[in-house]
Amino acid sequence: MCQHQPPCPTPGDPDREAARVMASHPEQGWSLLCNGVVVFDDTGELLPDGGVIAPNRFGYIPTAA
Repeated sequence: MCQHQPPCPTPGDPDREAARVMASHPEQGWSLLCNGVVVFDDTGELLPDGGVIAPNRFGYIPTAA
C-alpha cells in the first residue's frame, strides 16, 4: 500500500503504528494507516489480515469490594 519513501512499517512490524495516516475519523474513534492497519482511540488495532491487537488496558487495577 505504501507508495512513499522511505516506506512505512509493515503491519507485522512492532512499530506498525508509525505508518502515515491515510484517513482519519476522530468522531468515530479510528484512523486508517497506509499499511492497512486500522487504529482505534482505545489503542486497539485491526490488521489487514483480520487479526486483532487488543487495547492496552495497563493501568487498570481492580480493587476488592
